[in-house]
Amino acid sequence: MNKVQLIATAPMGLEAIVAREVRELGYDDVMVENGKVLFQAEPSAIARANLWLRTSDRILLKLGEFPARTFDELFEGTKALPWPDWIPGDAAFPVEGRSHKSQLSSVPACQGIVKKAVVEKMKQRYGTEWFPEDGPRYVIEVSLLNDIATLTIDTTGPSLHKRGYRKLITEAPLKETMAAAMVLLSRWRPGRPLIDPFCGSGTIPIEAAMIGWNIAPGLRREFSAEAWPTLDRNLWDDAREEAYDLLRDDEPLDIIGSDIDPEAVEVARANAKKAGLSGELRFHEAPVAKLWPDTEYGCIITNPPYGERIGTMEEVEKTIRQLGSIFAKLPTWSLFALSPSKQFEHYFGKNADKKRKLFNGRIECNLLMYHGPLPPRH
Repeated sequence: MNKVQLIATAPMGLEAIVAREVRELGYDDVMVENGKVLFQAEPSAIARANLWLRTSDRILLKLGEFPARTFDELFEGTKALPWPDWIPGDAAFPVEGRSHKSQLSSVPACQGIVKKAVVEKMKQRYGTEWFPEDGPRYVIEVSLLNDIATLTIDTTGPSLHKRGYRKLITEAPLKETMAAAMVLLSRWRPGRPLIDPFCGSGTIPIEAAMIGWNIAPGLRREFSAEAWPTLDRNLWDDAREEAYDLLRDDEPLDIIGSDIDPEAVEVARANAKKAGLSGELRFHEAPVAKLWPDTEYGCIITNPPYGERIGTMEEVEKTIRQLGSIFAKLPTWSLFALSPSKQFEHYFGKNADKKRKLFNGRIECNLLMYHGPLPPRH
């Protein structure tokens, strides 16, 4: 099979991180757009990208793109694409859609047109008038932006942030993809101490440990395209074998999560156990005021509570002030905090060295970065 065109969807603000991850997998033909990273690669990239990308939400197989200002243009453009090369005669192929700044603004109507066009194309290949749709799922998406239609098939299934280890969640969970992005944007490396004093369900410590040990985040789950007969099963077996070969579980990890909520700490421990990391991560119940690490050159990576999420604004202000006063006494440490508060730096008592706008779900936040010195090289 020739090269395929893939789209790694990216949460707003994380496009550059997703692109970096794609390149680190060895794919150089990369283009970055709002909310997505496009790349061309061998079909094996479908398995490898799903297994390895920590900050992307899903991997879409791009079938085609064309102008569509009328339903006729949408129908003919869709029908011209090679759907039967991918979709077998018994497959279920539901159509999802979205439209932005386009003349074809009725999403249900566009979905109906695309479905009809795909069926017509399938009829030509399979010589039948009816498709049972009781086989593997190929979820088609029609996305209209500025009168350009992009047609894709979802290879992922449930979003990539669903790693499979977080069965229990606390009140305001941070997405695994965002937690991984925070760790990747920090200077943390295995061997350096890492503390999350507001660990909640343990997502940042768990994602950090997975990065430290080079654990492919999709290793414990399945993906839609694994059931596709049009993709060689060996691609998935080879990708998983590669992921196991690249594990570095002999790296020493010094990662601690703490939280004032005893229930959250229990949830974090359960999630770490589910991820196979319970022996490597330490979780304990403690308020942020008790945060006094006795090591040097560590990283605090955290998502502090805020009024929209947990606690009153007075509690939030007090918490950030406490975090700031503790950090002021840790001259060799670095700190990375995700917060929507415009007053974070004021309460913290110090301006960030760098800020990066990110979205935690729909909440606009800043990742505030305070860079301490790097550890001396031995």
